[in-house]
Amino acid sequence: MRWVLILMAFCAQTVTAICVAEEYDIGEVARILAKLGHALDPYDTDLQDQVIHVSLPVQASTINGKETTWTTGDLFVFPSGTVVAWAIPDNVLSGVVSQTLLPAAKNPLRKYEEEDLEFVEDPNRESSSIKGDRIVLGTKSQTGSLLGEVEAKVSSAMEEDSELTQRRSLDTALAKIAFSSGLARSTKLAVLESLLADYFESTKSIPAELSRGGRMPFSRNFISQKTGQLLGIRAQLNLYSELTDSLPDLFWDSRHELGLEGYYDQVGRALDTNIRIKVLNEKMDYAQEIASVLRQHLSEVHGVRLEWIIIVLIAVEVIFAIRNEVQHYMYSDIGRGVSSQGHFASSERTVNDQ
Repeated sequence: MRWVLILMAFCAQTVTAICVAEEYDIGEVARILAKLGHALDPYDTDLQDQVIHVSLPVQASTINGKETTWTTGDLFVFPSGTVVAWAIPDNVLSGVVSQTLLPAAKNPLRKYEEEDLEFVEDPNRESSSIKGDRIVLGTKSQTGSLLGEVEAKVSSAMEEDSELTQRRSLDTALAKIAFSSGLARSTKLAVLESLLADYFESTKSIPAELSRGGRMPFSRNFISQKTGQLLGIRAQLNLYSELTDSLPDLFWDSRHELGLEGYYDQVGRALDTNIRIKVLNEKMDYAQEIASVLRQHLSEVHGVRLEWIIIVLIAVEVIFAIRNEVQHYMYSDIGRGVSSQGHFASSERTVNDQ
């Protein structure tokens, strides 16, 4: 059993980030997980206002089909609507995001965005880094020897057969939070990239319609929908400051000076986050031009409609005016005719009397 635990430290495992909603109600997340008996912030990072961290028991392996080895996986929930899981199986993670945390999700996404990286724990290193697409977590204690730490972990695991968990130091937990924050940022960015791609797909016929010089066959509802869709994407990009800020608030709130911003930047460089944000902004500018064309078209259509309404009203007014004039002329003619007949009859009576 001891060799299983030691071997696990050097085996590549998976860290998965899933964005499931526009945002999470962190307070509600904390209540849900606490109600299920999970200890919040198990390593006392004092960052529970920025990220919710719990450790989950995970089945590591089965020996000879009889004895099961257990370890712990780490789950980080961010306000951006993203969950980052370290060494947690897909079936467990799926149940957490789609069922357990669903009541705390605001505006859940129809399609989840997911990103994966590999990670290994290196007990011979104090610091952590990213090499290619793999995170190397240094789990060596900065205050004690490696041998003493490993022996303490193995001893604890052997004495507590019911738990069999490998303890992680506070420094390692903070490093995971830093890497998770960068990965959550990338996943949130992927959501906006997907939304913008859908927007371009639905408006790709507009340039062709303009080049033909004909009237664009777009209704007012379509134009309003596309304008609102673009505003929603831009609002998420600008209002969610974690995407555009060089350093998230949680690093400013941390009382631990461990160079966590360096880990955050390493994830950004590995996943080309800053370049993707720049490209996204450029695409947003182009999308804004499309939206401007649509609004101009809507304004023109509305103006033409108003012009026709004014023309029809003027025509109706002219028709009524002509009708009134004709009626007035006809009534005047009839009146003159009646008056003439009356005068002629009066004259006849006067002659007869004479």
